[in-house]
Amino acid sequence: MRNMYLLSLGLLLALTENTAMTCDPGFATKRGKCVDENECVSIPNICGENASCTNTHGSYYCHCKGGFTPTHNFTQANGTICQDINECANGSSVCDPNAECFNYVGGYSCTCEPGYIPSNGNKTFIAGQGVQCIDINECVAGSAVCGPNAECVNSVGGYSCTCKPGYISSNGKEIFIAGQGVQCIDRNECYNPSFCGINATCHNTPGAFYCTCAEGFRLKSGETNFTDPEDKPCISVCDIDKSICGGGTCRNSKDGHECVCKSGFTNYGHKQMKCTELKCNTFISESKASQASPKLKELVSLMTNRCLGLSFTQVDGEQFLEAFLSALDALLNGGFQGKNHEVSALFNIVENMLKLIGPLLSEGQTKRSATETEVELLVKRGSSPPEGDFSISTTSTQFASHWETATGNTYLGFTTAALLSYKDLEKTLNHSFNHLETQKKQKFKINSKVLTATVSNTETANLTKSVTLTFSHLERSDKNHTCVFWDPDLKGGAWSKEGCTTVSSSDLQTVCSCNHLSSFAVLMALYDIGDVYELSLITWVGLPLSLVCLLICIATFYLVRSIQSTRNTIHLHLCISLFIAYFVFLVGIARTENEVGCAVVAGVLHYFFLAAFCWMCLEGVQLFRMVVLVFNTTLRPIYMIAAGYGVPAVIVAISASAHASGYGTNSYCWLNVEDGFIWSFYGPVCAIIIVNVFFFLITIWKLAEKFSSLNPDLNNLRKIKAFTVTAIAQLCVLGIMWVFGCFQFNKDTLAMSYIFTILSSLQGVLMFIMHCWLSKQVREEYAKFLSCICAPQKRKYSEFGSNQTSKSQASKSAQHTGESQI
Repeated sequence: MRNMYLLSLGLLLALTENTAMTCDPGFATKRGKCVDENECVSIPNICGENASCTNTHGSYYCHCKGGFTPTHNFTQANGTICQDINECANGSSVCDPNAECFNYVGGYSCTCEPGYIPSNGNKTFIAGQGVQCIDINECVAGSAVCGPNAECVNSVGGYSCTCKPGYISSNGKEIFIAGQGVQCIDRNECYNPSFCGINATCHNTPGAFYCTCAEGFRLKSGETNFTDPEDKPCISVCDIDKSICGGGTCRNSKDGHECVCKSGFTNYGHKQMKCTELKCNTFISESKASQASPKLKELVSLMTNRCLGLSFTQVDGEQFLEAFLSALDALLNGGFQGKNHEVSALFNIVENMLKLIGPLLSEGQTKRSATETEVELLVKRGSSPPEGDFSISTTSTQFASHWETATGNTYLGFTTAALLSYKDLEKTLNHSFNHLETQKKQKFKINSKVLTATVSNTETANLTKSVTLTFSHLERSDKNHTCVFWDPDLKGGAWSKEGCTTVSSSDLQTVCSCNHLSSFAVLMALYDIGDVYELSLITWVGLPLSLVCLLICIATFYLVRSIQSTRNTIHLHLCISLFIAYFVFLVGIARTENEVGCAVVAGVLHYFFLAAFCWMCLEGVQLFRMVVLVFNTTLRPIYMIAAGYGVPAVIVAISASAHASGYGTNSYCWLNVEDGFIWSFYGPVCAIIIVNVFFFLITIWKLAEKFSSLNPDLNNLRKIKAFTVTAIAQLCVLGIMWVFGCFQFNKDTLAMSYIFTILSSLQGVLMFIMHCWLSKQVREEYAKFLSCICAPQKRKYSEFGSNQTSKSQASKSAQHTGESQI
């Protein structure tokens, strides 16, 4: 209780002591003492925002931060608030003349205006740092992209874009800046046709232009163009050079000038072209053409008359071309069957006509299609030679070259190029390959259209730049193709590949490159004659054997009287025909150097081979009469001679009259295969074979009937049967030989060539075997003849002759009796 009293007394004394002590403002009682009170800590926000508080002994004061006002010290006794100072408004900040001031709460910053950059490289700065805003050169820095054909112009604090001379802005304004989508486009100075003057032509170019004098006008300075249209310096060429027309008179005209040509000169219908001398004698002469072909004379007359008439009247080139193509159609209609020198003359005429007609055409390009030909012509005119490439084509051919090649070293104010394609000429020119065969040992066939390509340049025999010719194939083939041209210097004319190479070849077309111009085609190699030596060996061994055997047959049928009969007479003349044919073949088949001689050899072979078949036909007739007609089984010799030798003579005479050029080719002296003339032989041969087959079938049928009946005369029937078998065998051998001969013209039938060569070269041997060696009666006569020669004691000639005569008469009597009985 005492302790509680003491505690209460202590607390009361303490309260009494504190109540009694009072401190000044700014001070606080602490343990009985007045100590300084820190208002900045006890009251954190006593100064407000944007101000700092500073404590003092017994008090404090407030101070606004930088960029705020008021700038003096204060307390919150009067309620002062710190407010932002706008340095950009009161002028306290001097950024730079080319800078902008940006105020913010408690401060500001300086930023250079567009087109300027701070000297210290920083984006912002403040006054007093010594920073300056310097100009940016946008044209150098690359920030100004004015675009093509424009120029950049820098200025203080900026730049501008202007179009280069010769260009205008797409928005029509002279000045623009990048990013506005403005482009500088070409200014067409030639919008006004008379900009360069009435005697000149304006040519606009990107960003510029130039003027050229019109045709018939020139510059005094000799230059080709000018760019000062105010001067208008073009004057007529007649006032500059009176000799501008060459061989004519120059006259001023509203177009500049015109050339009036005197007799013997022409400007090809264009009055401003230089008059050039007409050289009609450069074309093929009429005498030479008339010697080649009467039809060619008509072409030459047309060409010459037109040529001579050019100096007096203006000729319409288009009409001239139509007239020429019509005349050419008349010549080629039905096929051109001329000799090689006539083909050369034709190509020469066509080339010169195209050179003559080209400059007369009014259009730069002319295409025409006729019945037998197709042609395209190009012509370029101007004061200077044309340059660059050109290409002309027909349906299946193309000709490409350079204008420099077409012009040559002499320029007359024009340059022409022409391509003429013949629609069916390849059919009649499928020959004259002997020059190529000699080198390559190949058979050829034209596999493209024949064309004639020509230009106005007269020197085309050896061009510095080759021309390109493209041919479409007539037959789709992957065989080797050769580019050739018609060379008139090869024995009057032949195909040659000199100067021409095959650039590329597919199964559809062949591309050729040639260093000269002429008439061209593409040849297809049919097959290599790789076995020529073997075939020749068979021929040169077999034919002499056949000739010996045929000679023995002829002697046998003529001298041995015991076997003489109508049938053996037929055999005799059959062997004679074959002997003469094979002998002529052996000595003359390859003698092609003389055309007349070669044609005679071909005619002789044609005649005697046909005669052999005619005698063979008579044998069929004779067998038919022996079996079917019991009486009158013999044929009168006069009738047999007329049929065996007269019928072939009529066929050969008609063939020679209708197509004499079909006898003899460039490779051999035989009938022409390419133009179908060979059928003047194969046609009669096929007819004879058919007739004999008909006779033999009837003969066999009748023989079968007689053998089936009870006929007592079996001996004669067996004899006729033997005759029939040998006759049929003979027909089969001889007929099959020529059947195989039809199929030896291609690579896949080389076996046919061997069969034909073997059968034809050994024909005489087979005749001897069938008609002599296999005949028992003939063998007996040979044995008697040999025994007489080999006997030690020879019989007297009279005795031998009488015995032989009696035996032959008896045999002949028996034979005739036998034939009459049948």
